[in-house]
Amino acid sequence: MPVHVAMTTTPGQAQAEALAGALEDIDPAPYAVGVTEIEDGSGRFEVGAHFETPPDAVTLDLLAAAHGARPFAVSEVPDIDWVAHVRRELSPVVAGRFFVHGSHDADKVPDGAEPLLIEAAMAFGTGHHGTTLGCLRALERMAARGETPARIADIGAGTAVLAMAAARVWPGAVLASDIDPVAVEVAQANAAANGLADRILCIEAAGFDHPDIAARAPFDLVFANILKGPLIALAPDMASRVAPGGKVILSGILVEQADEVAAVYVRSGFNQLEREDIGDWATLVLGFATNYSSHSS
Repeated sequence: MPVHVAMTTTPGQAQAEALAGALEDIDPAPYAVGVTEIEDGSGRFEVGAHFETPPDAVTLDLLAAAHGARPFAVSEVPDIDWVAHVRRELSPVVAGRFFVHGSHDADKVPDGAEPLLIEAAMAFGTGHHGTTLGCLRALERMAARGETPARIADIGAGTAVLAMAAARVWPGAVLASDIDPVAVEVAQANAAANGLADRILCIEAAGFDHPDIAARAPFDLVFANILKGPLIALAPDMASRVAPGGKVILSGILVEQADEVAAVYVRSGFNQLEREDIGDWATLVLGFATNYSSHSS
């Protein structure tokens, strides 16, 4: 049975979220609605709705006009088993010592590799994306230099692949947080599947706003593989949660956005140490200055 998909864009997040809420109240109602930031630096958001039957075109036009969105484009797509499709398409990823794979490739783990199992049904943060790969490579370089951060946090953890990689390399517990409760459940499931349930604390939190995060700060290493806007907003909190001499590994940043993000963190007391561009995406490694005054305030 085909699926009917209606897509549009809005000039900002508030309009997108309001439009998504309005879509859920129409008849026939969509069975899924999503809001996604368009990662081109424009600040625009994409709104998509999936319907089992064709949506009413007039209703969609009225909603788009009322929320400042472009007219909806409606298309009919085959009803595909996307999990099975992704499982066929996702090949293992090698990043230094790490071998990120699905269960269908469990028999392909090379000798001496650190396997990280991420199921295809949980495909956000599999290592195939340049942002996750860049963070894994930065982690690998730290380990190769003999660095041993004791207190580690993965903010916006998604699948928790970065938290799991850190737990495989360094002793001690790793905190993995995400604003999305579904992502937290995914992270918990992945930690358990990799035998790391007792090493990774998965919590629902917006940024650093959680008592468990405050109790474990300051951190020696923080991953934040999210987006430019949230990364910039997190810079002051990052400066108050990272230990002197600690490091942050940032990604989810387009190459053309990297200098702006780095500049914000430098003004917050960090020094840029490394940058790696993979395709359209940049990964930054920054160190927190030991004499920066805001940390003690």
